[in-house]
Amino acid sequence: MADQEEEDFQMAIRMSMQPSPPEPKRSKPRDAAISGVVSGSPEESPEAKSRRLQRELMAAAAEKRMMAAKSVSSPIVKGGKSGEGGRKEESYLVSGNLSKELSQEESIQLFFMVFGNEVSKSVLAQWSNQGIRFSSDPETSMGLVQHEGGPCGVLAAIQAFVLKYILFYGELKDVTTTPHNQGLNALPKSQSFPSINFSSLSEEVKARALIRSMGEILFLCGSSRKAVIATLSVLGNDNKHSKGVSDDEAIAKELEGLSIESGLDLQKVLRVETYTSQTSALRRLEAMIPVYQSRMGALLFLISALLSRGLDLVQADRDDPSLPLVTAPFGHASQEIVNLLLCGQAVPNVFDGRMDLGGGMFLKGISRHVEVGFLTLLESLNFCKVGQYLKCPKWPIWVVGSESHYTVLFALDTSVQNENELEERESQIRKAFDAQDQSGGGGFISVEGFHQVLRETNVKLPQEKLEHLCSAGFIVWSEFWQVILELDKSLGGLKDSSGCMGRKVFDLYHFNGIAKSDLNGSQVNTGGDIPLQRPRLTKLRVSVPPRWTPEEFMADVAASSASSANESGGKDSEVSKPEPSQHAPLVDCIRTRWPRAICSWLGDPPSIV
Repeated sequence: MADQEEEDFQMAIRMSMQPSPPEPKRSKPRDAAISGVVSGSPEESPEAKSRRLQRELMAAAAEKRMMAAKSVSSPIVKGGKSGEGGRKEESYLVSGNLSKELSQEESIQLFFMVFGNEVSKSVLAQWSNQGIRFSSDPETSMGLVQHEGGPCGVLAAIQAFVLKYILFYGELKDVTTTPHNQGLNALPKSQSFPSINFSSLSEEVKARALIRSMGEILFLCGSSRKAVIATLSVLGNDNKHSKGVSDDEAIAKELEGLSIESGLDLQKVLRVETYTSQTSALRRLEAMIPVYQSRMGALLFLISALLSRGLDLVQADRDDPSLPLVTAPFGHASQEIVNLLLCGQAVPNVFDGRMDLGGGMFLKGISRHVEVGFLTLLESLNFCKVGQYLKCPKWPIWVVGSESHYTVLFALDTSVQNENELEERESQIRKAFDAQDQSGGGGFISVEGFHQVLRETNVKLPQEKLEHLCSAGFIVWSEFWQVILELDKSLGGLKDSSGCMGRKVFDLYHFNGIAKSDLNGSQVNTGGDIPLQRPRLTKLRVSVPPRWTPEEFMADVAASSASSANESGGKDSEVSKPEPSQHAPLVDCIRTRWPRAICSWLGDPPSIV
């Protein structure tokens, strides 16, 4: 429509520039002239007809522009800044309507995409009864609480961004004061918080962090051009309620009896608003916080993200678009949902780039650097390989996936991701190897690919080592890595006789939003009689030892700590072998990011289920 308007306008301009004789004077009455124009009477000269068409085109184009100006009263300013002269932006909608309903076809497509054709009522109940709400427990007050199974993938992704703003964004004075990209870039890379008291966070700070997080995710899904915000028609266009009735109570009453079991049900109640201004989208999200806190909050946000991306693009992102995004039979969020919220694309894999399967077929992975990352227990079980984009995000925050749940791991200090010279070298070699790995993370490559790795990384293997590695016709990562560990630095390896590779020690925190029994908390709150049901926040002490070979490392963990004193041999204590660690499945996830990490904690072990 806009292209046609512009074409009409340009045509009128071209016609106005063409020379033509002056229009002859008319002696006919005005109404007769009009009648002749409308009917196209033969009395109208070709020159007059041309001039009339010109005027009509210009008038029509001007009228359309005026109508557009009424529905969008001021120009959209990128990043939500004020316009010329400091005039504050008020126009934020793509169209003049405040909200619109989806067509029947779109609603059915959306419902099928999320839930499929055969979804159980229990799964629908999980996704229709989960709000986006902070914990009321002081110790975990920065965390979003999960009451139902299923939507944890949505909550964990939002949680990761919330932590980014709380920990690293500085003081959040207003949700619209600074565009999020500028604010992040303004922070020093070395910023850290040795400790933080989450119980001291105000409700205002948490709310602003949540609003900014939701806004950033939606614009990420919308390729930084738009954000679609979904709401429900039964809630009306405002939050004005009777005196003495809170927003939560009023919305809960309005949602009584609401059930969405099909695409037609969705069409009846779903309304969407499209924003191109970050500032105005954040304002709208701020006004809708009570809606997202309601039992429909998690589902509405997922729908908002999908529509921000665009349903056709979401399906194009996926390897198998016939499968529902909410997996059967338990209703868990798929990896595609988590990837959409973390990187803006609903790709199903976690490796970097895409994997060419030949014959024009390929699998899609992560295509860009991300703000917050992802680790998974499945990598430790050799079911997949997380790429460097997700493993090394801009901020030290990771969504952690298990077989059935998503939680969040984070650090208060960005330096936990800093690498020394040899760590950078290891990352370089591993990245080059993974780029040639066409097995889906199986850890082996072809001889041709291996020679490419050696050229890219400038590794100079002795001839006998090279022939041995290539003798089987393919090269396995573990065997290649063993050779690299024993190869001198001067030849591109990691062998270091200087003894300067000191261990790294830092703290990580793990948050599980689903309410679980907490014996530690019961001692404080109930005298130790009854365990509390609340989210869990666990502090882990992590020690990454020097680069022993995997065999030596496993022997060290199993051996008694008393033997480590004999191994130090008078060297500085920084290179002494590590103490035995505590173990939980989370430790296996951490070791996919920091190999050979030793973890310890106080109290109950951290849970990722």
